[in-house]
Amino acid sequence: MSMTLSESSQHHKFMRMAIALAERNVKSALGGPFGAVIVKDGTVLAKSANKVALTNDPTAHAEISAIRKASKKLNSFDLSGCIIYTSCEPCPMCLGAIYWSRISKIYYANTKHDAADIGFDDKFIYDELDLPVQKRQLPVVQLLREEALHSFQTWQQSKSKIEY
Repeated sequence: MSMTLSESSQHHKFMRMAIALAERNVKSALGGPFGAVIVKDGTVLAKSANKVALTNDPTAHAEISAIRKASKKLNSFDLSGCIIYTSCEPCPMCLGAIYWSRISKIYYANTKHDAADIGFDDKFIYDELDLPVQKRQLPVVQLLREEALHSFQTWQQSKSKIEY
């Protein structure tokens, strides 16, 4: 399915916003070179740059921060029909958040390889995810599963649950 010139122009406009956020973030020494813009029906809902260093929050990546803003603006965790434009291919955490938020499409500029070349290398995370839990670098220990299953059973039986 090919894009019209107008659609292509719109996509480029929103991607340039994401890139400008990344550039501005670096020049103002606020954080890493990452920006994200979330759009629905041609309207910008949210935009953010990486805020990890600024907030001391390792999850405050541009995509996550933009998702939080868009969800708040729409008063919904479901961002179906939205498009995210991000200055770099999303890391594993951000990709997971994009899937969970139900964003419909991702446009990105730099690749994960470009990011790795400047010190933002997520390859070890992708490699870890392919390993059995017992063989991962980060020790993982399961405790009290039988007790914890009770909350899952309560959830499954609840008539008032909000499924997501």
